[in-house]
Amino acid sequence: MRDDAQRGPPEGVPHARRTTALPIRGGRAPADQAGVRRSNLGLVLRHLRDSGPRSRARIAQDTGLNKATVSSLVAELGERGLVGTGDVDRDGSVGRPGLIVHLDGRAVCGIGVELNVDYAATLVLDLRGEVVFEHRVPLDAPAMGPERTLDELAALVGEALGAVAGRGAVPAGLTVAVPGLVRSVDGVVTVAPNLGWHDVPVLDGLRDRLDAAFPIRVENDANLSAIAEWAMGSEARTPDLLYLTGEVGVGGGVIVAGQLLRGAGGLSGEVGHMSLGDPGRVCGCGRSGCWETVVGLAALLREAADRDDPVRDPGRDLETRLAEIERRAADGDVRTLHALARIGTALGTGAAVLINVFNPAVIVLGGYFAVLGRWLMEPLTAELEARVFAPGLAGARVVLSTLGFTAAVRGGAHVALESVFDDPTLVQPVAAAAGTP
Repeated sequence: MRDDAQRGPPEGVPHARRTTALPIRGGRAPADQAGVRRSNLGLVLRHLRDSGPRSRARIAQDTGLNKATVSSLVAELGERGLVGTGDVDRDGSVGRPGLIVHLDGRAVCGIGVELNVDYAATLVLDLRGEVVFEHRVPLDAPAMGPERTLDELAALVGEALGAVAGRGAVPAGLTVAVPGLVRSVDGVVTVAPNLGWHDVPVLDGLRDRLDAAFPIRVENDANLSAIAEWAMGSEARTPDLLYLTGEVGVGGGVIVAGQLLRGAGGLSGEVGHMSLGDPGRVCGCGRSGCWETVVGLAALLREAADRDDPVRDPGRDLETRLAEIERRAADGDVRTLHALARIGTALGTGAAVLINVFNPAVIVLGGYFAVLGRWLMEPLTAELEARVFAPGLAGARVVLSTLGFTAAVRGGAHVALESVFDDPTLVQPVAAAAGTP
């Protein structure tokens, strides 16, 4: 990768072809000839990603580029290891059949890392969106503090880089998801209340530990999860989508008309701090009555189990703990079922506010909300029907995420790869990368 790979979308938001991904704000300066070619290379690469393998003639027809230009672009993308050719096109067109062109995801990968209160995770996607590597470790981030936690994150990234190198690929970039307010321009986590962090320079800390030649971004976890749901979830490409995390903290990622809603300062989505909770309970942010005090993971565990119950041990794997809660619910444990009913009702109260404000087509429930969703949906739906102003829930549907706890890291890896779709010339030709004269 060239050093100018640091060029990229402002604040870590991915560029995209207008009709299929999340656009960014603002326009582009007039392009010179090299800029036009980079743009056309990206156009062809995105078209293959979004529309699937096809012949050069079909690519020309679909994109409006002439056939000679497409042939030249495909040849260059092939030299960079980004596309390959396969079967003969047998669509019945007149003339000599052409070879089908397809994405070749082996040359480059995107890395996503998520830090949460009681775990850290990493996931690597290749250019085709296929998982190359993933790993999650339990940890008590608040107790460890920023420095030890960043050491752990750097170790996870090292494992991911080993997997990328093992494929003979190069990393397009790394995106780190953090549950809190993130100043994306310099990668500082200004406030992460459930981590106990204030003004932690995550970007600089990881750069010092990794000595990376690829771009690193730091983003809010809910925003990256929303991007993942929009790009590859069960409701992919829904123009108006709202994602709710289900972690110790509760956040929201909002997509309106196909664009990630970031707000004036890039700090939108902190829905867990709406004043919809128990006014007598103090939130991790230091205020009382936040919504996440009655719907966050801590609220569920507090309602469902005693303090010394293993499901409340942050040193144990989160999915293992949730599987135990699910088992108890399936066995009819009264305390567990009562806790889930209370969470579902409280979740519906806040979701109704969000439907009234944003009018999404779909609300995607992620994290533990998705894992335990079968017991949450009935009380949640009843509360929505009582509180949403417009009839028929204003057309909104509530669905459970199919990405589980991988949404944030998938979104991070997706964002990291967007720089390649914006400018495929960031990836060196295979021969040059291998040092061949």
